[in-house]
Amino acid sequence: MNSGTIRKNITIGDQVEVVQKQHQQTGELTVGFVEQILTNSPNHPHGIKVKLTNGIVGRVKNIIK
Repeated sequence: MNSGTIRKNITIGDQVEVVQKQHQQTGELTVGFVEQILTNSPNHPHGIKVKLTNGIVGRVKNIIK
């Protein structure tokens, strides 16, 4: 299971790669820093939904350490 699908693995300020809803078909990733975690459940099969500091909302595909 990708670490981006488990809410407790993501913290505010983490650098992550997200896929925006309009890019789900292409899988295009956007890199940014987590400002807010929008998914309330402990995990989500498509990735935890977050808002980045630049205002972009997407589902976490990778957490950059």
